[in-house]
Amino acid sequence: MTRELLRLPAEPETVFAALRDALSGSGPAVLPVPLAGAVASADAPRVARRVALVVETSGSTGRPKRVALSADALLASATFSDSVLGGAGQWLLALPVHYIAGLNVLVRSIASDTSPVVLAAGPFDPLQFATAAETMDAPLRFVSLVPAQLTRLLDTPEALGVLRRFDRVLVGGQSTPGPVLQRAADLGISLTRTYGSSETGGGCVYDGVPIGNTEVRVIDGQIELSGRVLAEGYLDENFESDDERSAAAFITEHGQRWYRTGDGGEVVDGTLTVTGRLDDVIISGGLKVSLAAIEQAIRALPGQSAAVVVAAPSDRWGEVPVVVTTADVPLDELRERMSRLLGPAAAPDRVVVVGQLPELSSGKPDRRAIHRLAQ
Repeated sequence: MTRELLRLPAEPETVFAALRDALSGSGPAVLPVPLAGAVASADAPRVARRVALVVETSGSTGRPKRVALSADALLASATFSDSVLGGAGQWLLALPVHYIAGLNVLVRSIASDTSPVVLAAGPFDPLQFATAAETMDAPLRFVSLVPAQLTRLLDTPEALGVLRRFDRVLVGGQSTPGPVLQRAADLGISLTRTYGSSETGGGCVYDGVPIGNTEVRVIDGQIELSGRVLAEGYLDENFESDDERSAAAFITEHGQRWYRTGDGGEVVDGTLTVTGRLDDVIISGGLKVSLAAIEQAIRALPGQSAAVVVAAPSDRWGEVPVVVTTADVPLDELRERMSRLLGPAAAPDRVVVVGQLPELSSGKPDRRAIHRLAQ
């Protein structure tokens, strides 16, 4: 059995109404698109009946994917989240709704029968955030942010009071620098780091611990996730099942389905630590170098919380790390520090200083654009 797939512009109110019908089974599946796009018509694509939502991944590091999610997976994610956060509450929507983090806010609001407070469209403004948050009056109040938004709020004294009023601030989407986490804790912000992806219906590991019936394991250095939150798989450009791509990412062992994340990590005493993308490892001078490890170390330095590390070709070494940042840092000191912490091959070849780092609409760094700057 199949159902119609409704492609509609990612306007929060429009997506909220359509998603409610999709989750209940009374309406078509939904694919939010970032710009005004095609709406349902006589020749609209059809997807499997179980599919309620299709999310196009950001494509920040590669070709975008179309992830098909069932209502069961999405509502399970909301239920698992509520169990950790202390119950259902009201959400502030500060993220685009064509990405899973923003869509998660809508799903959780639908599941809790509340209406989210929606931040005005446009560039993130901490003062507008504070004004919107002041209108929230539910007993439990939550918000989901990316690290760049959290950093801007911490830098805005007028926003700190209202930020403390949230019962929980979820931060995910990318690695959050340790100094930012510590600063938030020192300022009394109730913060939870989330880990997940479109393929897991959003965050399914909170502060390193799986939520609900989510399970985590590390096989050959790669994080794998299992549980009710897993997506159905991928769709191709014609919205047919992309069996080849799905089979590469989703495996079944002894009747249990697992998603291969492509992230490296380790589990110690039941707590997951994510070390970065496995495809971020380069070979420089014959040695393996983790760009994610270099980036994490550099982001711990004062003024470098948003720095990005990418690879660039080198006639001598093959590939070398390059730091792209908005705040200059002495290259010699940086090379010495990275060599000491991570080995000589981790020493950056150069620092590229830009006025502003390119970002996707989700707030994540646009790594493809940053890679071009680094060349």
